[in-house]
Amino acid sequence: MAIFTSIATAIAGALFGGSALAASLIGGALAFGAKLAIGKLAQQKQQKRKYTAVQGEIQFGGDVPVGTLYGVGKTKGQRTFYAKWGGGNKWNAEVFVLANGWCDGLEPYVYIYGEKKALVSRPVIGNEVANYHIEGFVNGSGDPVLTIRFYDGRPGQQVDQKLVEVSADLGNKWKSTSVNAGICYVVVERIYSDKLFGSKGRPELEFVLRGLREYDPRKDSTVAGGSGTQRLNTPSTWVHTKNPALHRLNYQLGLRALVSGRTLIGEGKSLGQIDLATYFVAMNVCDTLRSNGKKTYECSLFVSGDDDHTEVLKQFDDAMAGYGLNRRGLSGVIPGAPQIPVKDLTAADIPIDRAKDVQFRPSAFERFNHLSGQFTSIQSMWNPESLKPVYVNADIAADGRNRQTSVDFLQVTDPDIAQYLLNIRYRQNRMGGKATVPVSRRFGLAVQEGEWITWRGKSWLISEWRADERLRITLVLSETSAAIYDDDGIEPGPIVVPPTPPINPSLLSTVQNFNVAVGMINGVQGYDTPALLFTWTPPDDPTITAVRFVYQIEGTTEIFEDQCTSPEDGSFRTTKNVVSGKVYNARATITTVPDRLRSFTPWMTTAQPTGLQTLLTGLQQLQDDALNRFKELQQEMDEFFRPRLVELLDAFSLEGAVGQIERQQIVATIGDALAQITEERRVRVSENEAMAQLLTYLQASLGGTNARLITEETVRATSDSALASSITTLDAEVDGNLARLIAEETARADGDGALATSISGVSADFNGRFAQGLVKFEAVAAPTGVDARFSVLLRAGTNQSYKVSGFYVELYTEGGVQKSRMAVQADQFLVTSGNNRHYPLVFENGELKLAVANIGTVNAGLLQSLNGKMKIDLNNGTIEIFS
Repeated sequence: MAIFTSIATAIAGALFGGSALAASLIGGALAFGAKLAIGKLAQQKQQKRKYTAVQGEIQFGGDVPVGTLYGVGKTKGQRTFYAKWGGGNKWNAEVFVLANGWCDGLEPYVYIYGEKKALVSRPVIGNEVANYHIEGFVNGSGDPVLTIRFYDGRPGQQVDQKLVEVSADLGNKWKSTSVNAGICYVVVERIYSDKLFGSKGRPELEFVLRGLREYDPRKDSTVAGGSGTQRLNTPSTWVHTKNPALHRLNYQLGLRALVSGRTLIGEGKSLGQIDLATYFVAMNVCDTLRSNGKKTYECSLFVSGDDDHTEVLKQFDDAMAGYGLNRRGLSGVIPGAPQIPVKDLTAADIPIDRAKDVQFRPSAFERFNHLSGQFTSIQSMWNPESLKPVYVNADIAADGRNRQTSVDFLQVTDPDIAQYLLNIRYRQNRMGGKATVPVSRRFGLAVQEGEWITWRGKSWLISEWRADERLRITLVLSETSAAIYDDDGIEPGPIVVPPTPPINPSLLSTVQNFNVAVGMINGVQGYDTPALLFTWTPPDDPTITAVRFVYQIEGTTEIFEDQCTSPEDGSFRTTKNVVSGKVYNARATITTVPDRLRSFTPWMTTAQPTGLQTLLTGLQQLQDDALNRFKELQQEMDEFFRPRLVELLDAFSLEGAVGQIERQQIVATIGDALAQITEERRVRVSENEAMAQLLTYLQASLGGTNARLITEETVRATSDSALASSITTLDAEVDGNLARLIAEETARADGDGALATSISGVSADFNGRFAQGLVKFEAVAAPTGVDARFSVLLRAGTNQSYKVSGFYVELYTEGGVQKSRMAVQADQFLVTSGNNRHYPLVFENGELKLAVANIGTVNAGLLQSLNGKMKIDLNNGTIEIFS
């Protein structure tokens, strides 16, 4: 560690005798030591964060320091409010704070889903400054589904009234007092669209903001040297800028709270504490046009109230190749620009009785000969990009080896300006002479910090002016030259091509060249059914295990799905939920193992409607649905008759199990004759439940003859549910022959829905033969839909076989769509007018029989005569006559 101690000691001893470059890179406003290669890197490691024109993460909650933007930058903002409303919470709104202070506006584009999209202006609807929707995010009617209302943070700005109104009935409300004066923010409102958002998730926006409007004393006629209408205490007169010197001045003045006047961001100095003369020069230097037609220096920077002032000021200094200074107690700045020397230092001006320290050439260790860096590229979606490295072969040879370091200019977004700064920093370091020279009182009082003088044929910058108690003046000088800032020999900055989404053929996010067309599938006896044919380019990727299709009838919202588990086939045909005479829209995606990021193809549309469907396939589908429903009804009948009496008896026999019970009973018996009436009342109450129950039991029996009537009535309530039910059973039995009637009524409600059911059942058993009937009426209301069904089922037979007949009428929900249906199960279905002159309509043995039909339009596949002499194939357009 001895070598580093020696180096540190040497640098500390010469700290105020270095070059202008090293001074700005070490971090001290007046430090001009030429140790950039070590000092700058160490300083970067110690910084808490990277200072840049990009705020790349969404910030949440209130524990976020106040922040603002000088210049133009990209930000995701701080989310401070979220609301959702409407059916299915289809409407959403979020509030994002972009910056504190009065900002200039939004650039005409945003980034969404990694893509740059234009902002399209819309008429304002309330108190916002501007209203936009995002290019491409519109529904089928052309109405925007993603809008932005922009508030610039001016004093006195009013509340977003629409957000107040839509959130008035919500748990999380946007208050009428939430004006956010002095805060620049946006309200992002979106309407859910499965087509636009479904496969990509909730959109995450990146805004490009023109930051603070800033005070320019050059435009203020009340300031010495100024001319114009701007005023320090009138923000409405300020303008937006990217001038680094103006940024620095406004940061030193500070951003203040509107009410308290407390400094939120910056130093909070007054104009009286500022060296305006140096600032005027620096501002003009930054605005001067170079030979390429661009301003000399521009920058943008996000800062917060927690940032170190020295670090923030240094970012502005670096952006104009300058440094800060404190001249006679006033804060000022010296820009990177050539000056005219104010005096020539001669031997007569240097007292011979005082020591001086001169180093015309720094050691090779203190200099570098290869400099690289980065800047923030707008073309690369505001990401860092590399500058062209600066190196000189002659310098490398003179130093004996390659000495490389890097300096980043992430506060600069123009590649030419950043490249210019990188070259200036290189030249400043190579010209590293330094001197500490005593001067006469006459000479010393004629110059000040930041000015250039000449000495021994070279130009020098006065980096520090010292005076002791005897008013003996010493100057700390750093070698400089006008050639440092010359455009000659400086190449333009790198040309950055905007990135395009890469397509790796072996890692596709979806199928390529997807399309959909209509077709027909041929069946037996000439019957056809319409189908959809999906095609795509077979992928050369074994991790793709299936291709999934999503399709819908054009103009409707109901979505259907199917999939092909052989992606290499390149085509797939489906008849699932495909009907006749309709135009379909379809899109596709993939299933992969292992899972990875996937996306949907664009929506494709069939060129023509589907063909007319023949009957068989559709009827088979309906038959399967109806048979499944009748099986469910039979299961309900089984469950209703078999356990009902046992449940009642069990419930009745649980004497004293819970709660309080009051029981009354009358019994009379003679021999095997029994008559009894029993009544039992139960109540139970707890912190979570209240229940009351009444059971009555009437019985009369004599030998093998038995008659019973049992009734159970129950009410029950909890914190989130309520139930009321009544069950009555009547039994009559003689030597195993049983007649039974059961009636059950139930009403139930909870947080997930409401259900009402009424069931009546009859049953008769005699010597191995039985007959049963069940009538059920049910209504359900739930978030998934509202359903109702009325059903009648009859069943009769023996222990070996039985017959079933019945019907049901229902309203049901399928795919979010309300539908209705009636189905009948019978060997023979007959409809008659009751007039003997009219034959009935009969469906029997799979055939529909009708004597007379008056039909306007017939959709059919095949027509043929009963004797087989003639056949008309309507699908293929042929007529055949047989002799």
